[in-house]
Amino acid sequence: MTKVPSLKLASGFDMPVVGFGIWKVPRETCAETVYNAIKLGYRHFDGAWDYTNSAEAGQGVRKAIADGLVKREELFITSKLWNNYHKREHALQQAKLELEAWGLDYLDLFLIHFPIALEFIPFEEIRWPCFWSDKEQTKVTPLAKVPISETWKALEEIVQTPENPSGFIKSIGVSNFHTQLLYDLLSYAKIPPSVLQIEHHPYLTQPELIQMAQENNIAVTGYSTFGPLSFLELNNPQAKNAKPLFEVDIVKNIAEKYGKTPGQVLLRWCTQRNIIVIPKSNNVDRLKQNLECCSFDLTEDELKQISTLDLGLRFNCPNTLQRPIRIFT
Repeated sequence: MTKVPSLKLASGFDMPVVGFGIWKVPRETCAETVYNAIKLGYRHFDGAWDYTNSAEAGQGVRKAIADGLVKREELFITSKLWNNYHKREHALQQAKLELEAWGLDYLDLFLIHFPIALEFIPFEEIRWPCFWSDKEQTKVTPLAKVPISETWKALEEIVQTPENPSGFIKSIGVSNFHTQLLYDLLSYAKIPPSVLQIEHHPYLTQPELIQMAQENNIAVTGYSTFGPLSFLELNNPQAKNAKPLFEVDIVKNIAEKYGKTPGQVLLRWCTQRNIIVIPKSNNVDRLKQNLECCSFDLTEDELKQISTLDLGLRFNCPNTLQRPIRIFT
């Protein structure tokens, strides 16, 4: 079985640098997909409230544990707090509901999904596929006046520590934050963030943000490592107009040199720079290839060559909504 290296988090726990992201994994196949991923050797799974498949992913995890494929302590499970639940009491409730959905005793990592608070939506009114707007996706949900400090303090309440043995979260962190918010968060956090999750691929390298996080002992997870690929089925116009990274000459030539796939090269470009990756695939061969992406090393020059592809091109951005929410400015 492929041995995947880990990074030591600020919380003291180890996080595998290659995980399986369950965003857009269909609910009807999610349990089986997660179970099979564990059989292949995956130990890190990245989920979220708004993916709406936590319960099914949890079924796959629990079946794998029951069948003796893995022990709970060998797995690393991430979930995230959605924008409508930033207020303290809502954050605490959503975290508990996520734990119940997974059907586990604890979650390894819980992130604030976006640095923006939206108006509260009752939990029984869960909608899919869009949480940014009303059910008909015609009206963007209004912003709510909830500071990040309130949300972060709520997350600190559920972290398991010697002083708080009833906590059910091992580590906490943030997603889609920029340096200014990270500096602010670090100024008051009693429990510092362990992880920053961001969009990261050769078309969007964000070197200063990554350097700032790593300088402050915040591990970085990159999502959408393959660039536009994840957003084509969402009819993202920027993704449609972007050249697929698998077809870019720099990536193709490096892959050919090492006898690897372009996907493995893109993943290694991240992991060799201590950036955690969470790709997904429904193809067994590609699942294995993704897991084996740390089996070779790129040269410093090759890492820099790939980084020169940077266009500042962001695919996951709510400024494309009918009423834009301008987070990344």
